[in-house]
Order: sequence, then C-alpha cells, then structure tokens
Amino acid sequence: MVPKIRRGSRTYGLLAYLYGPGKRDEHTDAHLVGSWDGFAPDPGRDPDATLTRLTAALDLRVKQAGTKAPAQHVWHCSVRTDPGDRHLTDAEWNSVALRLVHAVNLVPAGDPDGCRWVAVRHADDHIHILATMVRGDLRRPRMNYDFKKAQAECRRIEKEMGLRKLKPGDGTGAKTPTSAERFKAERTGRSETSRETLREAIRQAIAGAVTEEEFFTRLREEGLRVKLRHAPSGDAIGYNVALPGDRNRDREPVWFAGSTLAPDLSLPKIRRRLAEGTTDEAMRPATASGRPDWSPQARGRRIATGIAERAATLLDSDADEAAAQLVGIGELLDAVTQTSPAATRAELGAAARSFERATRSHTRAEHADTRAIRSAARGIIQAGSALGRGEDGGTTAMLLSTLVLVTLAAVRWHSARGHAQQAEASRQTAEHLRAAYRQAATAPMQALRDEGRALSETERRTYETAISAVLPASGLRADAETNTYALAATLAQAEQVGHDPKALLQEAIAMRELDTADDVNDVLVWRIRRLAHLPAHSGDAARRPQAGTGRTKPALNRTGTRTAPPTATRPAAPDPGNRPPRR
Repeated sequence: MVPKIRRGSRTYGLLAYLYGPGKRDEHTDAHLVGSWDGFAPDPGRDPDATLTRLTAALDLRVKQAGTKAPAQHVWHCSVRTDPGDRHLTDAEWNSVALRLVHAVNLVPAGDPDGCRWVAVRHADDHIHILATMVRGDLRRPRMNYDFKKAQAECRRIEKEMGLRKLKPGDGTGAKTPTSAERFKAERTGRSETSRETLREAIRQAIAGAVTEEEFFTRLREEGLRVKLRHAPSGDAIGYNVALPGDRNRDREPVWFAGSTLAPDLSLPKIRRRLAEGTTDEAMRPATASGRPDWSPQARGRRIATGIAERAATLLDSDADEAAAQLVGIGELLDAVTQTSPAATRAELGAAARSFERATRSHTRAEHADTRAIRSAARGIIQAGSALGRGEDGGTTAMLLSTLVLVTLAAVRWHSARGHAQQAEASRQTAEHLRAAYRQAATAPMQALRDEGRALSETERRTYETAISAVLPASGLRADAETNTYALAATLAQAEQVGHDPKALLQEAIAMRELDTADDVNDVLVWRIRRLAHLPAHSGDAARRPQAGTGRTKPALNRTGTRTAPPTATRPAAPDPGNRPPRR
C-alpha cells in the first residue's frame, strides 16, 4: 500500500479532478467512502449535492481563520494497493482513511476539533484523501513527518488486512516520475520518462570519470543539454540537464537539476566521488594477468573480476566502509552495461537500474578507498565494446558470475542494517545478473564441457575423483554431471601449465562462500581459470594447436610434481589470408 502526499491551495480544483473523468477517462463511479463526520455532501451519489457545497463545507474553517490560515491549506494523500492485492470494500477504504488522518495528526483520536476531510474513491485500487489544514479551534495541525507516519501506518494496515507487505523506505530513494511525466512519455512514444532517461545517462557518465570536465563532456557527447549554475564568484555550484526536444507548453526545454533526479547526483556529491580518484596502478596489467594477444576488453573484465572479489570480501566483513564499495559496484555495472554485447545488454541495464537503489543508504563510509574499483570501471569503458564471443565473451561470463555473488553479499550487508528496500534491490539485481550470465556463459561453458568429454576415460575419472574428494570435504557438491565435465577440463588445462589440480581447487573454494551460488561448479570453473591465468574461452583460436605443428597434449602429472608442457615445434609462417581476425 503506497501513500503519496501533496499540498495545494485549491480545494474546488482538486475536487473537480477527483469527481471528473480523469485525464484519460480512467475515473469511474466517483463517490465518498468517508468524511470527517460521515455526513458530508457527496456529489457522486447525491443528486442534490454539488462540488460547490462540498468545497464550502471543507473550507469553512479556512474562511474563518482568514489570514491565519496557511497558504497551502489543502492536504492531499492518494493511497493505492498493490496490483496483486484484492479489491477493498468501501467500508475497508473508510477504515484506511480514518487511520491515516489519525496517524498524521489531522484528526487526533478523541479530538472534536480535528480538521475536516473527505475520502473519494473513483477506482478499485485506490482512494484520495483531501483535508483542509485548519482545526476547529482555528489553529494549524502539527503535522511534522506526515509522510513517514503515513508510511508506517500503511505497513500496519497491510499486515492487518492481509495485503502485500511493501518495504519501508528511508528517504534515500530517487524521486519517482509524476503521472504527468508518465502520460507525456506515452504520448511521445518513449518507453520511459525524461526523468528516468536523464538519471541513467548521468549515472553512466560518472562511471570511471576522473574529472568534472570529463563528466560533463560525456553528458554532452550523449546528446544531452547541460546548463551549469554559477555562484557570484563564478564557481559552478550546480547543473541542470534536459533531453533534446523535450519541451514544456511554452516550448522551453524541460530542465532537471541533478539533485532532483537522485540524492547522490548533485554536483557536490559527484565532486566528492570524483575526488576519490582512480589509480593507474589498478589498470596496469601484470605479467601474469593474461596473454598479450587478449583484447583490452577481455583484460579489463578479468582485472575487474579480481577487484569485484575483493569488494565482496569487504561486504562480508560487515564494516560500514563497505558502503563505498556498493557505489563502486554500481559504477562497474554501468560500465559493463555500456560495453556489453547486445544479447546481454537488456538484462545488464535492468541490473544496473535495480542496483542504483542499493547504492544509497544512510550508512556512510568515513574511510574508504574506491580507487581500484573506479579504475576497473574506467578501464572497461576505455576499452570499448566487447564481443559476445571468444575471450571477450568468456571474460564477460567470468565477471558476471562474480558480480552475482557480490550482489548477494550486498543483500546480506543491507539486511543486517535493516535496509529493506536496498536489500530487495540487490536481490532483483542478482536475478538480472543471473539471466545475463546464462546468456554470456552458454558458448564458453559448452566448449569446456565438450573438452571435458574429449578427455580419455582414465583422465576424466582422475579429475572427477579429485572433485568428488574436495567438494564434499568443503560441504559442497557437484551440481550436475554436465558441469563436472567443464570443471574437469579446467583442472586438466591447469595441470598442463604446471598447477596441482587438487590444491588449485581447494584454493578456489577457500576464496569465499559458495552457499549462494546457483551452480557451484560454474563459479569454481571461473575462479580456477582466473587463478591459473587460463583463457576464459577454451575454444579461443589463439589457444588451439594448429594443424601441422606436431603439438601434442602433455602427459598428466601423476606424481604431484609440476612439469612444464612440452615445447611445440614452431610452424612455418602462416598465410596472411588465413590468419584469425584480430579482436
């Protein structure tokens, strides 16, 4: 049950709207379900009642108070049930209205001088409460924190009436689009309102930005109109953005200040985030970070995976400093969304939008270093769009597998602090990421399974025995026979480059918890491939033995002694026309 509160000065105008047809004929059978004394004239059901009579009755005390009455004397609260809830009766809606006017102190229980009010119903799923804020003793009611009080009362009503229980808010959420903004988007054929489009564009422009100038340049490059607000000293103190072509009735651009789009998008808060900076060290590839022929996109995703793992560890520590890591993960999601293949972009975009809510809470990180995670986001953006195949596709799946577990760690972190909306947003993010992961991992995981099946029966049994020994000892189990093939193939490749398969498997399990993993084996495959610096895509053309090289698979190390793979005979220079495409 969602209350929405506004204030105004025109009692008659609001009543005319409530009893009218609505903006698109959505109002039907408008009538009163409650009033201050139960005898207010009802223009919807009483042919002798008029809007003028009802207005005069509601405004009686406002007229008597004269200049002492507040200029914004109309209190308007719409209350809507969830689409999945049952339809309440008129008597139940009357009970809801009575409880809300008591809760916000318009009509204190047992007080004969409470304010006058009516509740109008013109649809099955909601009512509108209109009250005039002058008491019978001609004083103003004390209505501090009326929205929070209405929210708290709605949570109690949901429980008692068996309605869907919504998550309590904490005032850190972004402002939702108004009805007028939604109707305008529908009229102009847009899938979302200008407010939502601008908020997402600003969020993506911040991801990995180093300077304020770079941030504003990115906004302009996206085609947005940007207007800076300056102090008398000439310093910029704020900014406004508008979509091209989005104009009001006076044909002027519809500007939105960053602070009105979301609490963390004001210029001072963006400056604070940019001041944390990025570090080139985080993006400098180490010698062991991969092959020189891997693309910048693949390398950036592999580096980001390791940084995301560290962010998850901080979230597991339950420290307040992890709040900054959540902001960094939000930037990383925005960066991956902007550069992802088309097949996964929709789910990743939905994940980034959901996680935006999880990045804001009243918990503040006093001493937090987010340079590494912001640098990872910057590196991904600078590398450009990734392919959905080969090493690019494999490292995308590797990163998404880790981000699923990071967002589940965020669920626990928020839940421990009572952040219900943020925890729910993190859960939704995890579901979108799981869907994106399934799309990204299909090809690389199938290639690994095929390679696992191609192992000799003796080799495969050796690795399956190691898997069966290590997983139960860690309280885990293999999830599916087909996935065991991929894990066996990964262990075989790791042994070929000199790793002890059993020790490597134990190291991957010990990195952090696996209880929340949808598929334990998939997670272990990606961890092992990153730890052993194996290609993320087993079918990468750069990794396959080429015909005529005389290259053979090295014998497995049965003694536990690490052995280097045999050196392959160098082939003759290939025909340039037959070279694989550069990635």
